[in-house]
Parts: sequence; structure tokens; C-alpha cells
Amino acid sequence: MMKHLLFGILCGLALCGCRSQTSFGDRAADAATLAAGNPVEETIRARRSIRRYEPQPVGRDTLLRILDCGLQAPNGQGRESWEVRVVTDSALLAALDRQYGCYVRQVSRNPKAQHPAAYGAPALVFIACDTTYDLSQVDCGLLGGNMILAAQSVGVGSCCLGGLCRFLNAPEGAELLRRLQLPDPHRLLYAIAFGYPAEMPAAKPRNREKVRFVE
Repeated sequence: MMKHLLFGILCGLALCGCRSQTSFGDRAADAATLAAGNPVEETIRARRSIRRYEPQPVGRDTLLRILDCGLQAPNGQGRESWEVRVVTDSALLAALDRQYGCYVRQVSRNPKAQHPAAYGAPALVFIACDTTYDLSQVDCGLLGGNMILAAQSVGVGSCCLGGLCRFLNAPEGAELLRRLQLPDPHRLLYAIAFGYPAEMPAAKPRNREKVRFVE
């Protein structure tokens, strides 16, 4: 009797899990339709990673709006544990491109490897976390999330960059990293390229099975 009871409970839990997952998938599939007319949701759903940019610079006032939206992000204990550096200087952007390209070719051992540092974007924003605070990376992620959505809302494209910061944190990138003047104990975490899009990528499918309600 006990075995049958346990079997029934397990089957019931499995069915509940399937129902929850299916229910979420069905509702999420309708979400895009429900988002029509909601500017926040429309902005989130329209945003894509841009890897081709127009040469037109992003105006200082527009960048300031984007950056200030980043600073409105929630952050642990109000620490504002991030450090942010903005690069729009064409000479420094070119140096980053050139030296990062050399680094990629060296690491990949492919003399023909081509990987631009920021895909030709006219503005780069570098975000560093406080290594003495264990949740600083969360704060920095929220900061960048606000920025890319604010940029999308004013017609500016973006792309989050990790490889470039891996290079800057390596010995080969130390000279360029020093130019960012990051204070101790901060470490460069990631960067975001900003510019006006020269492409319109299609949306990629999302795996809704990654989301489950725990009941």
C-alpha cells in the first residue's frame, strides 16, 4: 500500500511540473502580443546585439541619458559598487582594435583571424566591479541592463563585450587598461559597445523550458 501511495505522489508531482511548464510556455508565447502598446516591453523585445554600426557618433547628450539610466539601477546596500569609463576617442578606439586583433591572432594561433574590438562602434562603455564586495557583479549587470534598454529606446544599438575585457585584464592589455584609470580594488568586468545600427538582426528563439515555477 505504501509503495502505491508513494508512486501516486511522484506521478502527481511530475504531472504538476509538466502542467506548470506547459502553462508558462503557452502564456509566454502570447506575451509578445500582449506587449503591444507597452513601451517598456516593446523596447525589451526589440533589442538585439548589434555587430555592425554606422560611422555616425552618438551625441554626448544621448550618451549622458543612457549612462544616467544605468546609474538608476538597483544596487546592494546603495553601494553603487561599479566604476564606469566611457571611450569615444577615435585614436584610443583604433588602438583597442589594433591590439585586440593582435591578441586574438596570437591566442588563436591563426594569423588571419579578424575580430574587431567593438565592431566599429563609436562609443565604448567599460564597467568594473568592486572585488571586495561579493555581489558587485550583480550590481554591474543591472547597471548595464539599464543602459542597453535605455539605448534601445532612443534608437542606439548595443553589444555586450567580454572578450575585449579578457584581453585588457591580461598582461598584453595592461598598458591600455591603465588608461581607464580604474581605482583599486576594482576589476574590469565587461564592456558595452554603443552606436547607431547598420543591421537589423532577427530575434533568436528562447528556451522557455529554463523557467519553472516551484510550487
